[in-house]
Amino acid sequence: MRVLVVEDDHKIAGSIKRGLEQESLAVDVAYTGSNGYDLASSEDYDAIILDRMLPEMDGVEICKKLRGEGIHTPILILTARGQISDKVEGLNSGADDYLVKPFAFEELLARVRALSRRPKNSLETTLKVSNLTLNTTTYEVFRGKNKINLTSREFALLEYLMRHTGQTLTKDQIIGHVWDYDSDVLPNTVEVYMGYLRNKVDRAFKNLPQLIHTQRGFGYKIGESN
Repeated sequence: MRVLVVEDDHKIAGSIKRGLEQESLAVDVAYTGSNGYDLASSEDYDAIILDRMLPEMDGVEICKKLRGEGIHTPILILTARGQISDKVEGLNSGADDYLVKPFAFEELLARVRALSRRPKNSLETTLKVSNLTLNTTTYEVFRGKNKINLTSREFALLEYLMRHTGQTLTKDQIIGHVWDYDSDVLPNTVEVYMGYLRNKVDRAFKNLPQLIHTQRGFGYKIGESN
């Protein structure tokens, strides 16, 4: 899951980024409204955390421009302005949610995850492929009754695959959703992590069907073999 944080306060932005990354999310940060708008309009994000009062372009203007261009990435406005009229203006500009500072990080994370599920029409926190299950709340993964221990990057990769069960995902798509914009990631990095994931999800269970598949020349997908 890839999130854009647009926040001019470097301390707050850094805190949010570190917290989200600890929860296995890839995070890009912009410190000005114009930079945030450029990233939001050119990159593919699962959610945007957007400060309202920003230099160069405020959050409400960014919302209006993105929605006017047909970009429907879920947006959470994060601001110190908590009057009802401020919330109404923010939501009417195209934002999906509104959180007032100061805030609890646990609530921010819950709201971001809830927003990220909306476009996929899935309200489930537990993803399932055959007898493989992944819980996005507890961060637990099981193959049948056997628990699988994953690193945060492996978890993010598996979650992305399972949210697109049966779909072939290219290396570029995987990089774009599992690693942040500033990461120096090469295509063979995806191959390495897919190998790690296969070792834990498939090769560790030799008597069970393989779930992760390579589509030569195209990418990877997860699902039961036809």
